[in-house]
Amino acid sequence: MVLLEGAGAIAMAAGIAIGLAALATAWAEKEIGSAAVGALAENEKIFGKAMILTVIPETIIIFGFLIAFLLTGKM
Repeated sequence: MVLLEGAGAIAMAAGIAIGLAALATAWAEKEIGSAAVGALAENEKIFGKAMILTVIPETIIIFGFLIAFLLTGKM
């Protein structure tokens, strides 16, 4: 088994950070988005709250990008 060293290991870790953050964001968007659409079908007055709750999971991918950016800065 060959262990990754140096820049290769850092690039792999950055890719994993972005990939897992993207998967987590997609799962959260699916769950929250479907609930928001269902709630909007019953009450259109909660559009603002539904929009804010739908956008909140996007912070997960921002954190993943930040981690990847900090990791690639070590190369």
